[in-house]
This record gives sequence, structure tokens and C-alpha cells, in this order.
Amino acid sequence: MLEARPSILEVRDLTVHFSVKAPNAWPWTAIQTLKAVDGVSLSVAAGETLGVVGESGCGKSTLARAILNLITATSGSILWMGQELAGAPAQQWFGVRKDVQMIFQDPLASLDPRMTVAQIIGEPLRTHHPGLSADDISQRVGDMMARVGLTEQHKNGYPHEFSGGQCQRIGIARALILEPKLIICDEPVSALDVSIQAQIINLLKDLQKSMGLALIFIAHDLAVVKHISDRILVMYLGHVMELAQKRALYATPCHPYTRALLSAIPIPDPDRERAKVIQLLHGDLPSPIKPPSGCVFRTRCPQAIERCTGEVPKLRRLDDQTQAACHLA
Repeated sequence: MLEARPSILEVRDLTVHFSVKAPNAWPWTAIQTLKAVDGVSLSVAAGETLGVVGESGCGKSTLARAILNLITATSGSILWMGQELAGAPAQQWFGVRKDVQMIFQDPLASLDPRMTVAQIIGEPLRTHHPGLSADDISQRVGDMMARVGLTEQHKNGYPHEFSGGQCQRIGIARALILEPKLIICDEPVSALDVSIQAQIINLLKDLQKSMGLALIFIAHDLAVVKHISDRILVMYLGHVMELAQKRALYATPCHPYTRALLSAIPIPDPDRERAKVIQLLHGDLPSPIKPPSGCVFRTRCPQAIERCTGEVPKLRRLDDQTQAACHLA
């Protein structure tokens, strides 16, 4: 069982706040604070896949970048293999990066257009293992390309010569070449066609099984997340709404926001699709500069009560499979 495996990553009360000012604001206008991530806690076990879902602007990508220190966290704790990384110097982060890699959302934009495929995939080896010979690097690059479905003929090509799916395979090979323990996938299939999405997801699952990888998989598509994840974390406006095992979350969602998201998933059965009730959320996503008091979801929640206005719900355990941040759960 995944619950018995040791956690390799522990994130506790992570916040990422940005100081922002409108470009047309007067010089004396006060600087405002944008709360992109506000008190998120999670853990990832060895070999586990944690799915992270939520609508655009909820802080998923910011969370991923903060875990990797691509964005500096405002406060909170990031424990990697028992080692505290929040506020750590660059040299300490450099030693960790070979174990934690990232696959980016836009496959073409994440690749250097002036480098060949072999140079792109081999760059992490040259950075973290400078003692390797050119022949060793070439051999490892060739082996990794074969594992992700690329051929020797692709070695000397440039990113613009490849399709989106092939570029994402290059990005996956670059992330895997150091044999990391954890890969953060930031919407890796959202820019790809549906048929290519399935190929990339199945490739990630096969590689995870063969290499013992842990994954943090960020996506909009709840069907994709269901296919690949073991546990799922639901975010809204920088906060965790629900964290549950996959089967429990899809069978009995406990948070009103999770139920609304799941009701929007199309059902491949015309009769059931026509009969289902979609739980519409009224209003727009509030600004992270001025989030609602109390529960941040209360302005769109169909079940909100007076308590939701003044008291922030804590993420609490409901049973052995589900945690939710809701007064009514």
C-alpha cells in the first residue's frame, strides 16, 4: 500500500505571495499582495502519483515552481528526504535538482531552439556529472531516447523540426536522464491532441513503473488525472479544498467545489450524460489580491452558511482516505 511507503517530499503551510502594483497606478498608490499559494500542505511517497487539479489561476503551477525553488516561497517548509530546503542556499538546491526534475506545459517553449536533441537531453548530465566522457553521455542519451520512443535519427534535429508530442518526449527524456526520484509534471499534455495525450500519459506510467518514479501531476482534465493518479489534491484560489485517494474522491467527493468539478466531466453514455445534473458555480473566480474572508470558496458555494464568512476551514481528516477543508463536510 502507498500509505506504508516513506514520504520523500513533505510540504507544510507553503505560501507564495507577490507584491504587485498596477502599471498605470499613481506613484503613491500602495503596493498590494497577491496570494498565489496560501498555506498548502502535501506529501508524496516514493513511487506515488499525486494529482493536482483546479481551475486556471488557482496556484497549481506556482506551487510546482515553489517546490523546485524556481519561485521563492514566502514562508512554509519544504522537506526533501528529511532535508529542509525552504530558504536553503543555491548550492544545496543544486545538489537536490538531480533528484527532482520538471516537465513543462509548453513542450516547444521549454526547449532551447539553438540546441540539437542530443545536446538538450545530455545537458543535465554535463551539468551534474561533469566527469562523464562524451561517449558515455552519447550512450546514455541514445538509451533514454529509445525509452521515450525517439530514434537515433532524431539526435541531430532541432526542436522546431518536431511535432508537439515529439517535443514533449524530448522534455521527458531530459527530465529522466539523471534518473530522478520525483518528477513534477506541469500540465504536460494540455497543449497536445487527445490521441497524443494518451500516448504521453501511458509513456509516463510505463516509465514510472520501470524506474520507480514519484510524480506530481498537474492538470485541468479530471479524466486524465483519474487515469494516472493515486491521490488527488483539489486547489481553489491558492488553498487546498480536498485531498483524497482517487477512488474515494471520484466515488464520494466531500467538498462542494470537488463535486462541481466532477459534475462537469462528460460521460461517454448519451442517456447518462443527458440525465446528469451539472452543479453550476455562479460568479467569477475572486481576485487573489482580495480573496473573500473566511472560506475563499464561500462566494460561489451553493451551501455556504454564516460560519463560512468569518472562519477559515482547516484541512481535516474525515476518514482514512479523505481530507477536506469545509465546515459542512
